[in-house]
Formats: sequence, structure tokens, C-alpha cells
Amino acid sequence: MADRLTPEQRSWNMSRIRGKNTKPELLVRSLLHAKGYRYRLHGVSRGTRLPGNPDLVFSGRRKVIFINGCFWHFHDCRVGQHAPKANAEFWETKRTKTRNRDADQRRQLESAGWEVLTLWECELKDRPALEEQLERFLAAR
Repeated sequence: MADRLTPEQRSWNMSRIRGKNTKPELLVRSLLHAKGYRYRLHGVSRGTRLPGNPDLVFSGRRKVIFINGCFWHFHDCRVGQHAPKANAEFWETKRTKTRNRDADQRRQLESAGWEVLTLWECELKDRPALEEQLERFLAAR
């Protein structure tokens, strides 16, 4: 199936997709802030950048949280498994590189002594389960 948008229109649409301060990220941040948790944003801990620029950094606890979009990071859910038909080879390569990069960055963080939690966009719909998962992760020592 051919793309219904011109390359210029598609490029404009794709340029509007943000990597920071996304709606899922803002939801998790507001939930944690309301519960009294304080954190650093976008991979900074004591002035140094962490591998992968985690969305939330809890330096004192040595914990980080990534909030990933299901499509972009190849999650196992329905949205993450959807493969675009237009320019399929490009998207397959791009998403595979993203998955491999994510795994490598997670290994780097864990080998440096950080605990890592990855939240998926589809998991944010069940708020009580999300709150429980976050509490369990952040309370564990």
C-alpha cells in the first residue's frame, strides 16, 4: 500500500513526534511527584549523563525508569508488532536498531550498578497496576 501523504507531508508529521516530555512521560512524572518521589530528568545523575538518557533518574536509590512507546521500541503488544507497509525495510531496520540499542544501554546501566525499569505506553492505561508497579520498584532496596 502506497503512502497517502507526500514525502514532505510525511516528513513534517514525523518531525512533530517528540522524544522528551511526551504524554506518557508526563503522566508517570505527575503520578510519582504526587506520591512524594523526586527525580532528575533525561539521564542526568550528579552532572553526568547515563547511557540511554533514562526518562527518570533516582540517584540516591540508583534506579532509573525508561518510558517507551510501544511502536518505536518494538514492544510485544499489538501496537508494537504493527509493521508499516510503506517503506517496510527502512522501518524494520530502524526498529531493530532501536531494540538492540535499548538492550545494550540497559546492560551498561545494570553493570554500573543501576536498577532499570522499563514502562511501556500500553501499560499506562491500567493506573492502579501502574502505581503498584512503581511503588514496588522504588520501595525495593
